[in-house]
Amino acid sequence: MWFVYVLRCRDGTLYTGISRDVDARLVKHNQGKGARYTRGRGPVALVHQERKRSHGAALRREAAIKALPRDQKLLLAGGAE
Repeated sequence: MWFVYVLRCRDGTLYTGISRDVDARLVKHNQGKGARYTRGRGPVALVHQERKRSHGAALRREAAIKALPRDQKLLLAGGAE
């Protein structure tokens, strides 16, 4: 199983990624060892995740989420800014 996840960074920006283990990945992001984008923007908080059957499906959904306007991403994240 793969997961697509959305994080809210300390500066209010949103980051979307994929992982097989979201909890472990969240720890890496908060240690500054995750994606370059989240370094210096931590701590980050998990605001959305979806389970996907394959790596390809997760990559396609990640791309679709990244293409959404911010207001629609915020709806995924629970609506709160």
